[in-house]
Amino acid sequence: MSNAQFKEDLVASIPRLRAFARSISGNRDRADDLVQETLAKAIANKDKFTEGTNLTAWLITILRNQYYSVGRKMQREVADPDGEHAASLESKPQQNGHLEMRDFLSALQVLPDDQREALILIGASGFSYEEAAEILGVKIGTVKSRVSRARLRLEDLMNGVEHFERSELAIAESASMINDALTV
Repeated sequence: MSNAQFKEDLVASIPRLRAFARSISGNRDRADDLVQETLAKAIANKDKFTEGTNLTAWLITILRNQYYSVGRKMQREVADPDGEHAASLESKPQQNGHLEMRDFLSALQVLPDDQREALILIGASGFSYEEAAEILGVKIGTVKSRVSRARLRLEDLMNGVEHFERSELAIAESASMINDALTV
């Protein structure tokens, strides 16, 4: 189908699209918006239309999907004409989070190498226990045990149960290890 024929057929479908859009939306302005969005999507996705099939049916499917997608989105939106809800969502300064991250990175270096390595493979790199076990050359149970002990020890360190030295070198080493793990 040529571009000219496709556009001509689109224009010919507009009255049926408007009628359908009005019937499902119940609002003339919303119906016109739906038709406009449908036509824009159809033009952008012309290559997905199978020549020889019913163009109007294809367009109505696009319109219907658009209507329900927007409807789902609108259900999640909160009416906030006076801005009260938006003000309640304001973000507080993140200095504490930054300091906690520095403490975490220092505490990570307190862990034995085998526990830290297992924890980074599972927690930062996203490997499964099976994959981590293969990488480390140990059994799955060993990895699970190391990760569990590492998490418990980190919890004690972060909650002040166990004291540790905070150091810029430890922070830099942990940050580098995690960064390397994330780029694997």
